[in-house]
Amino acid sequence: MPIRDCSLLMLGTGTSSGVPVIGCDCATCRSADPRDRRLRTSGCLRFTDAEGQERLILIDASPDLREQALRCGLRRCDAILFTHNHVDHTFGLDEVRRFNAIMRSPIDIYADRHTMEHLQRVYRHIFERDRNVNDSFVATLLPHLIEAGTPIDLFGVRVTPLRLLHGNLPVLGFRFDALDDHQRIDRHQPVPLPLAYCTDLSAMPPETYPRLTGLRTLVLDMLRYRKHPTHLSVDESVSMAGEIGAGCTIFVHMTHDIEHADLDGRLPPGMVLAYDGMEIQDAGCAG
Repeated sequence: MPIRDCSLLMLGTGTSSGVPVIGCDCATCRSADPRDRRLRTSGCLRFTDAEGQERLILIDASPDLREQALRCGLRRCDAILFTHNHVDHTFGLDEVRRFNAIMRSPIDIYADRHTMEHLQRVYRHIFERDRNVNDSFVATLLPHLIEAGTPIDLFGVRVTPLRLLHGNLPVLGFRFDALDDHQRIDRHQPVPLPLAYCTDLSAMPPETYPRLTGLRTLVLDMLRYRKHPTHLSVDESVSMAGEIGAGCTIFVHMTHDIEHADLDGRLPPGMVLAYDGMEIQDAGCAG
């Protein structure tokens, strides 16, 4: 039996400064629209596996992970996929110790070598626990190295790391496909799969485009209107989304230049802005 009850939950949708930005009085930062309050970008895939066990795969661990988990009622974390090593995508890792305590089990984490070295350096108290002065409450993690183009199977889902370019830094996106009873990609994918999660990019390498065919859902970086050296602008995001042609494209990692109500209704059909707490669990593109 393949996975069921699948959904993608957008835990945070903002850029590294979050929105509102400290000390800013712009229209977006003063907005009363809750969709303009953006914690740092992170998401999770939730589903029930073939044995009937609920599963949650976290994508990045933002500095706001504690608040995101409380807001969305998260009570477990079976695995964490890291896109890259930047602060706004990794500095919530310490918070997952609570999931260890609730589940009474370690958590598998997956990252490329560059990101894993960063995590092991910054979180030395987790990865070299025996060197701590006091035996304090720290996360229990099982690290696994991954690389672009080499899939891994997690709880009935095939996760394919995708090579993206974040300025000059190679980073990862992820494609998710459900597996059938024979551990092959299922011909009948549960909504919102097949799904690709591609945040923090300024360019898509040519070899990545073929891995983005046939998507029902695409999560894609969109920072601001003006060009940026390490992120996609509004026009660039819309153009790339059109090339990929997913059934529904959801834009994330937005700064305060973008006011939700102003831009969302002007996007092409099949494209929407994400917002914190948005859950994608049906075939539509309205969240």
